[in-house]
Amino acid sequence: MSEIIPKDSHKKSLSEAFVNSFGGYPIGYGLGIVILPLSMGWFEQDPLTANLAITFVYASVSFARSYFLRRIFEKFGIDDNFIKLGAKLFKKIIGSTK
Repeated sequence: MSEIIPKDSHKKSLSEAFVNSFGGYPIGYGLGIVILPLSMGWFEQDPLTANLAITFVYASVSFARSYFLRRIFEKFGIDDNFIKLGAKLFKKIIGSTK
């Protein structure tokens, strides 16, 4: 007999997408501050390879971020709201300092 796997709720999917998209902004911004100045000389010499390399770095970081956030949502059982994740994390931090 096959196992029935529950579907993600729309709220959970929306919450994960929100955290991933808007959480990715500061990561991408910081990455740009590091990667783009380092690639300026290389970009002038070989723009195609430089563009491919920069795109690969951004895509790899995006993949890792998405995977990491998905695992966090699964680990903590966040069903419908990323605020619950923040509250659990806050309580854990506060609890460990006492």
